[in-house]
Amino acid sequence: MEKSVFTQEYSILLRLLKETRKQKKVSQVELAKRLGQSQSFVSKCERGERRMDIIQLRTVCHALGTTLPEFVDALEFKLKQNQGQKKLRK
Repeated sequence: MEKSVFTQEYSILLRLLKETRKQKKVSQVELAKRLGQSQSFVSKCERGERRMDIIQLRTVCHALGTTLPEFVDALEFKLKQNQGQKKLRK
């Protein structure tokens, strides 16, 4: 069995990052412009090919019109939902 390089939690973070961008109706191209980066940079971040540190995540949040604490709260909610689903499957 092939082992994933990402934890399920990190996959949830990536999914939330993309969902947040789409909810804010911001394209990858527009987000890239706001960040002063290329569209491929945004794409690689969303796919997990490029990991971000906490400062970069904060910058992305601000570029999307949200804050890091709001994003982390949403992430915690999603992670807890996932934990609950894991327990139900056992």
